[in-house]
Amino acid sequence: MTKSNDNPDMVVQNIRREGTVTVLELAGDIDLHRSVELRECLLEIMQKKPKTLVINLSQVGFMDSSGLATLVEAMQLSRRYGGGIKLVGVQQRVRSILEISRLDSIFPMFENEAEALAS
Repeated sequence: MTKSNDNPDMVVQNIRREGTVTVLELAGDIDLHRSVELRECLLEIMQKKPKTLVINLSQVGFMDSSGLATLVEAMQLSRRYGGGIKLVGVQQRVRSILEISRLDSIFPMFENEAEALAS
């Protein structure tokens, strides 16, 4: 399964499989308006019950509370069926928001996809 998006205005840029892992690449700021697209995509992915979902945030410079809520909802869904979510390439501004909200203790974070896939 590989799904690429050539529209740079879309938050979801690419969805692909790496063995048993689904990798979701995001780009741009994730705010109230763009988190709707992210939520729809995550709900679709969660229906397939991936064992591990790696979300690449290296191209995301900002995320507001609606984006965080969307990630938390996806984490809750994945935990219901025994899956997990890993975050990759979290930029400092987004990392700070995760730390302030104490979500850094819930989401495993990795510098790059290779580290996330190896763990």
